[in-house]
This record gives sequence, C-alpha cells and structure tokens, in this order.
Amino acid sequence: MTTHTPSRSATTVQPLHFHAAPKPAPDTGAWSVEAIQALFDLPFADLLYQAQTVHREHFNPREVELATLLSVKTGGCPEDCGYCPQSVHFDTGLTAGKLMGVDAVREAAQRAKQAGATRFCMGAAWRAPKDRDVDAVAELVRAVKEEGLEACATLGMLNEGHAETLREAGLDYYNHNLDSAPDFYGEIITTRDYQDRLDTLERVRGAGVKVCCGGIVGMGESRLQRAALVAQLANLAPDYPESVPINHLVKVAGTPLADQPDLDPLEFVRTIAVARITMPRARVRLSAGRQQMSEAVQALCFLAGANSIFYGEKLLTTGNPDVAADMGLLAKLGLQARRA
Repeated sequence: MTTHTPSRSATTVQPLHFHAAPKPAPDTGAWSVEAIQALFDLPFADLLYQAQTVHREHFNPREVELATLLSVKTGGCPEDCGYCPQSVHFDTGLTAGKLMGVDAVREAAQRAKQAGATRFCMGAAWRAPKDRDVDAVAELVRAVKEEGLEACATLGMLNEGHAETLREAGLDYYNHNLDSAPDFYGEIITTRDYQDRLDTLERVRGAGVKVCCGGIVGMGESRLQRAALVAQLANLAPDYPESVPINHLVKVAGTPLADQPDLDPLEFVRTIAVARITMPRARVRLSAGRQQMSEAVQALCFLAGANSIFYGEKLLTTGNPDVAADMGLLAKLGLQARRA
C-alpha cells in the first residue's frame, strides 16, 4: 500500500499581503477625513503593523513618557462640557476649591519626580483665566521648573499676552483639547465655540510654547467623526501638536454622558494607531479612562504607538492606577520610563 505525499507546491504558505495604508495628499501634505477613515477601516492587524512601523521610525518603541497631572484648581467651571464633573451645571458632588499654593504644588512635583515622572501637568477649572490667575499659575510653573521637570498647564482659553507670561515663567507645554470633531462639538458643549479653541492654540503657538492637544472618544460620536477629530489635529497649522492625549470618556454620575454606552475597546486602540500614523513625531498619550482599561487593552495601545501615560497623582477628578501597578505593567511588557 502506498501513501500519498502532498507536493511541496500544495503545502507552501502564500505570503501575506498587507493593505497599503492611506497617506496624506502629496501636494499639500494634509490628511483628508476620507483618508483617515480609510485608516480606521483597515484590518486590525494591518493597522497595528502600520502604526508600529511608523512608531519605530521616530521613537524607541520600548520607552514610555511618565507624566503626572495635578488639579491645582478644582470645580466651579462655568462651561457645560457634557463629560465634565467640574462644571457648575451638573450635580456631581464635587466641591469647588481655590488655586493651590506654591508650596503644595512644589511638594506634589517633588513626589512626581521621585516616582519617575518627567512632565508635570497642572489643570485649573476655568473658562478663561484672568490676568491675576495667569500670574499666579506662572509662579507654580516656576516652582515645577525648579524641580527639574517639564511643565504643562491647562487653564482654559487664553487671552492676548497670557501665553507669553507662561512661557517667560518656563512653561514647556500648554494643553487645550479640541475634544471632538467640529460637527459633533455642539452635541457636548454649548458655552464655547470650536473656533475659540483654535484661537487659543494659535496664541500658544505664536508665543513659542509647545502644544498639547487631543480629544475624547466614546462620547457617542461615529467612526467618521473620530476620523474628523484626528484630521483636525493632524492638520493644525503650522504643525500638529507635539503631544496628543487620547482620552476615553470617563462616565461620571450627574453628567449628561453618565449613561453613554461603552465604546468597543478595540475601537479605542484603533484611534491610538491612527493618531500615531497621522502624527508620527508626536507623543501619543493614554490619558483619561486608562484606569478602566484592562492590561491587555493597554498593551495593545502601546503596540499601536502610545508612548506616554498619566500616572501617579490624580487625573483631575478621576483616579489613576497607582504607581506600583503601572510600573508592574511596564515591566511585564518590557517597557521602560523615558529619562529626562
């Protein structure tokens, strides 16, 4: 009796062909919403492959920036952002506080540095700070810089001269998120126009301060609207932000978005990957909502090109995984903290 042996040609595995990633327009370098949506629509493995390839071209893929975010002035904000527990429009049980003093902020910065952070971010719940508020925050910036940390602030809309005051104090980054695509913005905020946000970003750039700007996903927007948000960020003039925080909605009781259905975790990973491809030199940060993510989802986000996290203190009014858990996760993944 003879046995049939399959021929070599019958058993040869055919090579896998990746889907070509969409690219920005060759004449302008701008990303169209359609091209970005096409990135979102790639097979998951192909999208992550493209994102990881871009990531390795510009960064050490085993290095993650550790940043600490401290709320230096909590609550009492007159804006009506539907996701925010700090708004005076919603009853979330949050008590408004005054601006923290220099000594308290200095101590927090020292703890952050001891825990391995290289960037210290300060958030204040204002619609637009007054001159005296900016002067007071400038003192906080000086204290942070004296501790040898990068300083970032998010204070709301800035008026003429404010960015210059903060720059002279040593501010490295100013955070002002776009939050969403223009056509979805009115669904979540009515007290501020989209152009107001763009104007503040222009003032920050004009003062020579680096831009930290991202958005929030999981607020009920469509994939097309997520693509439109990324297009806004990637096409900011004269260049995209140096730092891009991608926030996952944290549902807080008392806010209009408290009962919003959960976003598919893999859609969040896709958003990270698309941000990495379209803004290759930016630090893409896992920001709000990371505490609700499993270690597996976070690992996929790092694989997709995220290379910055908030950790240590409190992420404004939502908790963060503690330092030991974060360092344990990084060790499991063979990742290391970025050195200053």
